[in-house]
Amino acid sequence: MLKPSGLSRIALVASLAFASPALAKIHSATTPVSANTGDTGKIGATAMPTGPAPVPDSPAGDKSTPIPPTLPDITAYVLMDAKTGAILAEAAPHLQLPPASLTKLMTAHLVYQAIHHGSLKMDQTVPVSVNAWHQQGSTMFIDPNSVVTVDQLLHGMIIDSGNDAAVALAEQVAGSTDAFVQMMNTTATKIGLTDTNYTNPTGLPDPNLHTSAMDIALLSRAILEGEPEILQISNQQSYTYDNITQRSWNPVLFKDSTVDGLKTGLTRESGHSIDATAPRGNMRLIAVVTGGPTWAESTAAIESLLDYGQHFFTDLQIANANQQIDIVKSDALDSGEVPVGTAQDIVLTLPTDAEKSVSHSINITANLIPGVTKGEILGNVTYSANGKTLASAPVIALADSPASSFITKLSRKIRKML
Repeated sequence: MLKPSGLSRIALVASLAFASPALAKIHSATTPVSANTGDTGKIGATAMPTGPAPVPDSPAGDKSTPIPPTLPDITAYVLMDAKTGAILAEAAPHLQLPPASLTKLMTAHLVYQAIHHGSLKMDQTVPVSVNAWHQQGSTMFIDPNSVVTVDQLLHGMIIDSGNDAAVALAEQVAGSTDAFVQMMNTTATKIGLTDTNYTNPTGLPDPNLHTSAMDIALLSRAILEGEPEILQISNQQSYTYDNITQRSWNPVLFKDSTVDGLKTGLTRESGHSIDATAPRGNMRLIAVVTGGPTWAESTAAIESLLDYGQHFFTDLQIANANQQIDIVKSDALDSGEVPVGTAQDIVLTLPTDAEKSVSHSINITANLIPGVTKGEILGNVTYSANGKTLASAPVIALADSPASSFITKLSRKIRKML
């Protein structure tokens, strides 16, 4: 039986994610700020509380100590917050496994990228080669005489899991499946899929074809960020082409109305694998299970993960771009202070009861003596809870604040003498 390691990392990309302080293996991501000499300033009265409230121990099931579900029949799984990239639960996340038709996620990703770049159009007719026609396994039933568009092929690949559709699209995008596979692996490296190697665009068995639950989640997040329109296809329970209607391979669509994607995979080697996504509460969750013995058990595992994420976690926006989070006080400034904030929104994924335990501290590293200008990076803000660093980001001046004049400096000295 695999034991989940729970929350294992904090992500800082466009947004920032938090792994529960109640569980082990917490790593912080920080954004460094170069230091300068000079008056470092002081934090004003608007600072948040100086110390987070501890998360108390509690019985299993209490929200204060989230315990991931035990899924003994699943080979590996990952539960990710799509917005922040926070990992809410995991078991054997980097175990390399055959992806089967989950391979088609990367095929779809590259097709959508070609559409976005203008080299491919949804209504464009795609020729069907003999190679595509002769693909084994699941198909959408196209042949060299078919008149089929990119849009139809995407439907046939995502809903019907058509290997023929995947090859036709790959050949259209790259000219050949070999060239397309090179694109797949290059893109996998760019995304950071360290456990993945592609050998074909379909997922048909190959000894050198492998991925992991973590890599599937990372790829799914990249797709949801860059090509969210895929959900308009992956949420459909069936698709009809050439008077042939096929039911979606995704069994979770028929059990859970919140689920709107993404893909499944099944070969003898891969087992029953599901990559599902759903908006739950104020989050969008990505749940990946691999190696399930049956569709029913893999579906139940997906539901357990989604329910766990929704029940125990929430996304909290703790800073809005260009909005004040604090005031830095300094005698080096003519006004004596300057409001500061962040240049980006900061979102943390937190246990549902942990909002009040979050605090922040600001470290000013810029030289304030010459004065500051609006938008200038002055240092960094760090958010923490229960002694754990959650996120760090550059802090910027939200207004111009000139250097202290001679008169201002003199008057302050006089006041201090009185």
